[in-house]
Amino acid sequence: MTLFRSVRRSQRLLTCLSTSLSSPVAVAPRRFLCENVGSFVSVEKMDEDGSIQRLIMKRTPANALNREFLTQLTSTLKRLEKDEDCKAVVFSSGVGKIFSAGLDIMEMYKATDESATAFWKSLQDFWLTLYLSPLVTIAAIGGASPAGGCLISSSCDRRLMVEGKYTIGLNETQLGIVAPSWFKDVFVNLVGQREAERALQLGTLFTAEKAKSIGLIDEIVPPDQLLQRAVEEAEVYLTIPDKSRSLTKKQLRYETAEKLINKRDFDVKQFTGLVLTDQVQSHLEMYVAMLKARKG
Repeated sequence: MTLFRSVRRSQRLLTCLSTSLSSPVAVAPRRFLCENVGSFVSVEKMDEDGSIQRLIMKRTPANALNREFLTQLTSTLKRLEKDEDCKAVVFSSGVGKIFSAGLDIMEMYKATDESATAFWKSLQDFWLTLYLSPLVTIAAIGGASPAGGCLISSSCDRRLMVEGKYTIGLNETQLGIVAPSWFKDVFVNLVGQREAERALQLGTLFTAEKAKSIGLIDEIVPPDQLLQRAVEEAEVYLTIPDKSRSLTKKQLRYETAEKLINKRDFDVKQFTGLVLTDQVQSHLEMYVAMLKARKG
């Protein structure tokens, strides 16, 4: 197995070198067996040996993150980490022109202290699992990615976004909510303090072009090239010995994650203390009414 992986690493290195010396050509990635691992999550191998796998988010209509969905995402990622063959995960959407709409408002609207606490703990679990994952993580952003969708992509190692009118950002303040400190930390790590201060206060959603210019995403690609480019980016990371790469990633990220690890209970109380207030519930009620009017 070790010899096989060494050969595969050499093959990847040669492929990456040859790709960098040639003109880009849109080639659809090979597809292998797609497996449902939960009602909202599927996993698909992106190469023959299963070293790169695609995690497909498919909670209709917009991949809103509720407690059950978050729990499935966490368990799926942990399962892939235990898979000896899997070394990289591509996060993508299976619900159309949206990556993820972010946190499910209905988990917060008219919530009880108990339900809000359970929901927030499930979000903490997922983020810590994703952010500190030893796997290579690539976000293939095929559409809009506000709020929690932006958190998922920002927590990956590399972010590719399709060209078009779609936007990305942390827009919590527009809903009367405050982005938690760990949302903020990840955002600041990518775009810098000055850009983050304005964006988070205003709840700015960026076009792909603007997001790339400030470092929120890494590349803009045509929709038909998104998955192939995601695989190619994963291949670049996999040319590096896995142990040294994953330990370096942990060194770079643990300080940010530790801020939440050391105050998880306090973070939960901050969230419930805010979201259950009359003022926030009033904002959420207006937002829910607006969504219902759109559907009607």
